[in-house]
Amino acid sequence: MKIVVLDGFTLNPGDLSWSSLAKLGDLTVYDHTDAADIIIRCQDAEVVLTNKAVIGADVIHHCPKLNYIGVTATGTNVVDINAAASRNIVVTNVPAYGPDAVAQMVFALILQHTQQVDLHHKAVNQGLWSQSRDFCFTLAPLTSLKNKTIGIVGYGDIGQQVAKLALAFNMNVIINTSARKSDLPDGIEWQPLGDLLVQSDIVSLHCPLNQATDNLINNQSLTLFKAKALLINTARGGLVDELALATALNANKLFAAVDVLSSEPPAVDNPLLSAKNIVITPHIAWATLEARSNLLDIAVNNVGQFLQGKNCNKVN
Repeated sequence: MKIVVLDGFTLNPGDLSWSSLAKLGDLTVYDHTDAADIIIRCQDAEVVLTNKAVIGADVIHHCPKLNYIGVTATGTNVVDINAAASRNIVVTNVPAYGPDAVAQMVFALILQHTQQVDLHHKAVNQGLWSQSRDFCFTLAPLTSLKNKTIGIVGYGDIGQQVAKLALAFNMNVIINTSARKSDLPDGIEWQPLGDLLVQSDIVSLHCPLNQATDNLINNQSLTLFKAKALLINTARGGLVDELALATALNANKLFAAVDVLSSEPPAVDNPLLSAKNIVITPHIAWATLEARSNLLDIAVNNVGQFLQGKNCNKVN
């Protein structure tokens, strides 16, 4: 059984072990694979694992031994599912491997905004505290989260974890999902999206990217935000019209903190990279050691179950 990992570096940059996967077959791990090399590297493989390397119909056509594709992520848009199904190739993903990690990042971004930690740390390093007449100083407004309203768009595993943390901060929690929800925990209320945007001090995106949610945050929806509200996006960059958001940020209408952009790595002229009032991190919400370890364990188990004739996390 030949197993190939096409782009293992982001999952395992060296602090995890591929040994459990190696026990299942003849394993070759590539840190990265360019598009031109995918067919060559998959040609003799029966099992292929990919994260961002695209397994399209052409790859599937030229890899006659291939009978399993494991995506080391939750989204499976990098695989041509229909082409795989036509060849009876099993495609799996890794759901719910780190909702706590992403929720933790949401609040890291929120707390960075409300406490201005980095701003004051840099000021202390520059000597401003040593030069201060008073025992303390602030360079920007600091904000308590108690009684603030957070609007959570999407209420899957991650959205639910964000809601739990928000309740622990004594925040008001409202959510929006495509279908109205009524059986919610105490302290959480469903609202139509427009009402959620109007009411929220913080809006956090946790919905999938699809036709209905593409550019969900756009020129029109941005007019509904409270003045000086904070938009958090740790979901998908395509949920946001980046030019519209940059325009609103530069006009000081709101703040934003995002861990994802519409293309990654971003083009140097992405309007958010030069916008005011925004914090951007390089898609790291998922990447705690614990979450990556769990992801790898689930991905290996998916392969192991497949080799035993069972389907685990099959998406086709």
